[in-house]
Amino acid sequence: MHSQQFTPDFDVIIAGCGPTGAMLAAELRLHDVRVLVLEKETEPASFVRIVGLHIRSLELMAMRGLLERIAERGRRRPAAGFFAAIDKPEPKGLDSAHAYLLGIPQPIIDHLLEQHAIELGAQVRRGRAVTGFDQDDDGVTVELTGGERLRSRYLVGCDGARSTVRKLLGVGFPGEPSRTETLMGEMAVGVPQEEIAAKVAEIRETTKVFSLGPFGEGVYRVVVPAAAVSEDRAEPPILEDFKRELRTIAGTDFGVHSPRWMSRFGDATRLVDRYRVGRVLLAGDAAHIHPPAGGQGLNLGVQDAFNLGWKLAAQIRGWAPEPLLDTYQTERHPVAEDVLDNTRAQMELSSTEPGPRAVRRLLTELMDFDEVNRFLIEKITAIGIRYDFGDGHDLLGRRLRDLDLKQGSLYDELRQGRGLLLDRTERLTVGGWSDRVDLIADPTAALDVPAVLLRPDGHIAWVGEHQQDLNEHLSRWFGKPVD
Repeated sequence: MHSQQFTPDFDVIIAGCGPTGAMLAAELRLHDVRVLVLEKETEPASFVRIVGLHIRSLELMAMRGLLERIAERGRRRPAAGFFAAIDKPEPKGLDSAHAYLLGIPQPIIDHLLEQHAIELGAQVRRGRAVTGFDQDDDGVTVELTGGERLRSRYLVGCDGARSTVRKLLGVGFPGEPSRTETLMGEMAVGVPQEEIAAKVAEIRETTKVFSLGPFGEGVYRVVVPAAAVSEDRAEPPILEDFKRELRTIAGTDFGVHSPRWMSRFGDATRLVDRYRVGRVLLAGDAAHIHPPAGGQGLNLGVQDAFNLGWKLAAQIRGWAPEPLLDTYQTERHPVAEDVLDNTRAQMELSSTEPGPRAVRRLLTELMDFDEVNRFLIEKITAIGIRYDFGDGHDLLGRRLRDLDLKQGSLYDELRQGRGLLLDRTERLTVGGWSDRVDLIADPTAALDVPAVLLRPDGHIAWVGEHQQDLNEHLSRWFGKPVD
């Protein structure tokens, strides 16, 4: 297909308006990129599944001025007990101003992130999905349901575990299929709470993947292992399925009735070979799937979007250094590999077999050491991530916590999605990069180093005090200076 026949309708078309797609759209709009988000569902999801935002995701929301409006709709709980549901206290002194979990109904976080993208100027079309695409050197021709064709410079698949974009792209999606299945839902029960609590405590002695607890307003969250893996995972379970599995495992169905929502999940674990082929990219569940152990899925996708957004915008705006867009794959693929591995480990630790139960008991003892507990919590909450930026200071590649500055908070200064030089020496300058990088000279900043250069996603790209060294790193991440 000859690209000169087409003028792009958009810079980026995003398939899927879940949290990953909406967050990516908002990040692109901060840089005035023309974005269209396609969502095959005509209406937002109505079921009230609660999801958890972990520490790193809360930090990212704070960086974009979103945390306040999200936090008022959620419920805080300690940053503890995430790894294989082993009940240990929150480690002391976690390195974050937002060291907690925020539980929030999924329809609310979906809505807030979609509104954020729309407020910034993204277009969202519901009832539209990608049915085909054809890419060339200059862009992508995207075919929609109904036969409409649109031209875009890039296409990003944020369309979930059964991603159409991934399938059409033909990239490998290696891993393991589901070997087990679990039913999850919210519903009313017909027996007293004391009776339920006693039975649940008895069952959880051996079966960790089981819970039945009050959720408020007379509703209970039910999680129960299924006897077999269903043939059609896309088909939600019915109430009778819950009753049957509850009777099998507990000897009673607890009189469950009036479900608010019901779903099933397996332990399929897969990761794409490539996050990008030419002008088509993948993010979120379209790129990786894993069991929900530790509640990492939504967080991993949102963090993909944060990593990709500014890089794709830089490419479109024309200032991206040559390898910048490739760093999306080199940085995020290892992170996803690590999440897949820790969820595999957690699923093993939930087994009723004697071997895994013995390992669980041993790990439970080891987690009494603060260093072990802290390591696992930092892993699950993604504050332990260090991207490989080469040799250098230990801070290089890590995220920087929020800091109090003379003019307010550090994260408030990152709201526009630009780079930031935080300089305690008051001697450095961003020179010809001032259209992409902000400068804050503050000798009072609580930093143990003279100066840091932050990327728009809050990761530390340089540590030092010499202008020439800084200029080299500004060029590496932010392209050529403007004369």
